[in-house]
Amino acid sequence: MVMDVMIEDRRWRALELEALAEASARATLRHLDLDPKAFEISLLACNDARIAALNEDFRGKPQPTNVLSWPSEERGAGKAGQAPALPSEGGDPELGDIAIAYETCAREAEAGGKTLADHASHLIVHAVLHLLGYDHIRDEDATLMEACEVAILGKLGIADPY
Repeated sequence: MVMDVMIEDRRWRALELEALAEASARATLRHLDLDPKAFEISLLACNDARIAALNEDFRGKPQPTNVLSWPSEERGAGKAGQAPALPSEGGDPELGDIAIAYETCAREAEAGGKTLADHASHLIVHAVLHLLGYDHIRDEDATLMEACEVAILGKLGIADPY
């Protein structure tokens, strides 16, 4: 398994988050020609209170967010719009950690007319891409990251979220 999932908020169990997260992570790695068996990711499935505390501790923002990610190392590209340098297979298998918040995800899914499963899949793909060095701060990087997300989600049978 690529994903080591710790469920703190049991509402995630009804979504079968472990299988959904595994499929999303595998699809992301395969899209980038990486062998999912060579890597590990930890996922914390929590609630808004827990992610708000994490968001304050790590980003100085004392409010809930949908998903957070902590890459095991910096992999971002130096040039805007350039793909990041991907990790090599056979190196450190740990890509990093992700936390996802139930209430925020459920609200966003409902507001966007999406299923919670599709929205959670999108957020996990998004977070795995962050672990791999993708970002959306610069416009060119956002364009690249969103194109990857759309392609990966399409392979999972999920419509373009943008």
